[in-house]
Amino acid sequence: MSDTPNSLTIRRPDDWHLHLRDGAMLKAVLPFTARQFGRAIIMPNLKPPVTTVDQAKRYAAEIRDALPEGSTFQPLMTCYLTDGADPDEIARGHEEGVFTAVKLYPAHATTNSAHGVTDLDKVAGVLERMQRIGMPLLVHGEVTDQDVDIFDREAVFIDRVLAPLLKRYPELKVVFEHITTEEAADFVSADASGRLGATITAHHLVINRSHIFAGGIRPHLYCLPIAKRERHRLALRRAATSGAAPFFLGTDSAPHPVTAKESACGCAGVFTAPTAVEVYAQVFAEEGALDRFEAFASLNGPRFYGLDPNPDTITLDRTGQTVPDIVLSADGDAVLPFRSGERLDWRLVPES
Repeated sequence: MSDTPNSLTIRRPDDWHLHLRDGAMLKAVLPFTARQFGRAIIMPNLKPPVTTVDQAKRYAAEIRDALPEGSTFQPLMTCYLTDGADPDEIARGHEEGVFTAVKLYPAHATTNSAHGVTDLDKVAGVLERMQRIGMPLLVHGEVTDQDVDIFDREAVFIDRVLAPLLKRYPELKVVFEHITTEEAADFVSADASGRLGATITAHHLVINRSHIFAGGIRPHLYCLPIAKRERHRLALRRAATSGAAPFFLGTDSAPHPVTAKESACGCAGVFTAPTAVEVYAQVFAEEGALDRFEAFASLNGPRFYGLDPNPDTITLDRTGQTVPDIVLSADGDAVLPFRSGERLDWRLVPES
């Protein structure tokens, strides 16, 4: 568009859904996030999962030790919810400022979710305690019933799980993570309580399900929840670029080695971290909504979590850039970034 500005300055954004892994992979991917974002909600689905306060402290320390020198990035840790989770342990972690939120994976819904919840009745005590102390629940919104088509699992989750959950726990704060459907966007928009939020990824704003099969199988575009039809992608773009308070940035950036993606049973996850802010900015520019980008990226998330926005700013300009072809970890694993080798219109201006 001719009236698109050549540069844009906004409050430093946050990433409200991020996978960093651990070890060499963590060290390879963390700098990409730290250069863009002030904070990030860190997913707990390691092997073994992060289920205790001590585990979260150790993981947070590993993240801080891997940060580039001078970085002020803050990891916000989460607890992996299991059928046997201890309400006292989770409440203690929240009170001590270790756990920002609890992550609910339905068992076997996605990567490293085998320890996830099999029945919400088994975690009723945890959810009741979280409701009382104001601790957010982050939900991977898919059912795992084998009789439900993979493209329908999010919509079915709303009816079977999410709506009853919100009714049963009327004060519980919930983030419907990485939404992918028009049904999800409409459900979140219709909620007037202020206790339901939703994250939207960069890649779900860019691709639909046909892209996964364009000219062959594109394993690096395979993620869970899987990309849906074009009407859903357009609904997500409308929701994100509306600036509406319930919708905020969450990349769900999920690095896997190329060998794990390009295999007989490839892993789910899209690695967007290297150019996440730039991809989002390009979407907002395409929709003529750059004036609402700061709300989505930098303001709505902190408001939902009861935090102040970051005090500093970032600047993007339209000099553009080419997305890196690969990212290498110290142990030799190669990771392919989203849109690798492609040209983007926007570039995050390096700090002087």
